[in-house]
Amino acid sequence: MRTTILGRSAAGLFTLMLVLGGCGGSDPETAASAPAATVPPADLVLRGGKIATVDPELGEVEALAVTGHTITAVGSNDDIAAYVGPDTEVMELDGRLVIPGFIEGHGHYLSLGRAKQILDLNTVANWDEVVNMVAVAADQAEPGEWIFGRGWHQDKWDSVPEDAVDGVPRNDSLSAVSPDNPVLLGHASGHAAFANDAALAAAGIDADTDDPPGGTIVRTPEGEATGLLRETAQRLVDDAVDQYNERLTDEQQEALLRQRVQLAAEEALRHGVTSFHDAGADFATIDFFKQLEDEGNLPVRLYVMVRRQSNEEMAEMLPRYKMVAEGNDFLTVRSIKRQIDGALGAHGAWLLEPYEDLPDSTGLVLEPVEEIERTAEIAVEHGFQVNTHAIGTRANRETLDIYQRVWERTGVDGSELRWRVEHAQHIHPDDVPRFGELGVIAAMQGIHCTSDGPWIPTRLGEERTKETSYPWRDLIETGALIGNGTDVPVEPINAIASYYASVSRMMRTGEKFHPEQAMTRGEALRSYTINNAYMAFEEDIKGTLTPGKLADIVVLSQDILTIPEAQIPDTEVDMTFVGGKLAYAR
Repeated sequence: MRTTILGRSAAGLFTLMLVLGGCGGSDPETAASAPAATVPPADLVLRGGKIATVDPELGEVEALAVTGHTITAVGSNDDIAAYVGPDTEVMELDGRLVIPGFIEGHGHYLSLGRAKQILDLNTVANWDEVVNMVAVAADQAEPGEWIFGRGWHQDKWDSVPEDAVDGVPRNDSLSAVSPDNPVLLGHASGHAAFANDAALAAAGIDADTDDPPGGTIVRTPEGEATGLLRETAQRLVDDAVDQYNERLTDEQQEALLRQRVQLAAEEALRHGVTSFHDAGADFATIDFFKQLEDEGNLPVRLYVMVRRQSNEEMAEMLPRYKMVAEGNDFLTVRSIKRQIDGALGAHGAWLLEPYEDLPDSTGLVLEPVEEIERTAEIAVEHGFQVNTHAIGTRANRETLDIYQRVWERTGVDGSELRWRVEHAQHIHPDDVPRFGELGVIAAMQGIHCTSDGPWIPTRLGEERTKETSYPWRDLIETGALIGNGTDVPVEPINAIASYYASVSRMMRTGEKFHPEQAMTRGEALRSYTINNAYMAFEEDIKGTLTPGKLADIVVLSQDILTIPEAQIPDTEVDMTFVGGKLAYAR
């Protein structure tokens, strides 16, 4: 095998071929070119492994060399030996699998860090465990101190109280164990929150408070608030929380934010995530990220979507905030996040037909169609990507309609804009081929499929679930590009778990969720690497282990491409490199 040395133009060509073609390699003898007689020593060499370049021209190789923050060469052990000098760091792979760094295709970066600072309710088995955790926190808190948590999901519990409303407990027991401390507990999906009486009182929510547009204050048959705040109703508590947070000085608040950045980075790097598509930050947060990048204190590369800014603000400010990846960048800003509906678990997904278990509802519209359409026009004007959260069947259809209308009205070729539908979980069969036809990217999360699978039929019924839920195979075969991720902290930022879900569709029940829609292992790996790079206009610098690209590299304990499927979840990340630097070692 010969060594390959390629510049960025060739890397871009190979990447384009990857997007259109497969992951398997061609004959390495024809895909590579010999090095010069004498080459400069590399800074780092990894050798003796199985390196899946995810580049169809390169296939699998044994070794690679890194100089600075980019990959210098890939090839056989003998070929890469030419790059070993007296100061080269050489790491023996001992047969392990090497892949490009995982790219988290949709997550919430600071929320991941914050989730490490508050009560973690992801693994609670029932409501009693939630109440017990809050009771312990209340015993340790000062009177008036707020208690925050997130991660509960009633559909994953082993039981719910008999007097539950809409499948969710009332807050009586929570208020009893924390009478003097407001409690606010976010749902795992982020699309609902649960408050005790003290928190409701602090927010001024009582029997006379109206439901806000796009939200619901869930009530008992007697009209009393149960504590569940669905979708935009969560915002009714924001002012009270902001007032509480004002007790902190500016320095203390910045210290908390910096801690969140580091906590999020530690968790990401531990799972082999080197780049992260951050699904929503306002201009002030982007300013903070820019400050950290300038200091060299962003450990993970961020692709940030502008969020929580009005159309008027974006029309004025977007040109100042556009940041396109250059060199060893850690911050890119060139997209906008909108949200047309909520989550299926909270009955907030916007459906074409009513919910099976809530027949008087077809879900909630969180942001008006006309407002998102205006955002799309602004995006076209300023060269920004539009990424719209759409989970339900009607939400997906409306989003595709918005994109198509705006492209026709503005006279642009929409297929070149790489606009995205975030989540795209439940799609009517008539709309599946529209993704490929329009060039709209489905930014999905494999782990959502298997995590939610056991209870989806309770919301949609068995037949509608089969026809509409997570149709990955149908999307791929009709020409759509699929990205992958975890929507962390909705799910843990475990790329291996989401990869496994993508290829197996195995649920915690031991049954597979409509396995005919599963991805192949090559498709799943591409969905987490080159496809996500393409989704961010960064396929020329990321997503494959091609010489000339960033040396964002992950070493795995097992070969997830060939081991028995059931063993994939046991795979661990042994090492994570970002820009050629070892950022994590197990």
